[in-house]
Amino acid sequence: MLLNPPIEELVEKVGSPYELAVLVGKRAKELDKELTEEQKEECPSVTRAVYEVYEGKIIEGKEDSIA
Repeated sequence: MLLNPPIEELVEKVGSPYELAVLVGKRAKELDKELTEEQKEECPSVTRAVYEVYEGKIIEGKEDSIA
């Protein structure tokens, strides 16, 4: 279960739970290609993607845009 950041806040930033899932999924796939195995063990790509959304590093509603 995702406790921090709260899922409600993530959904507010993106617009809908579906958009959040798609955005995080696409970004996690990108991160899987970019990160080393050591980096993935330290912090999984899905977790990194969630934090990028929360911190505003990914522009809302634009899966391909990273701020």
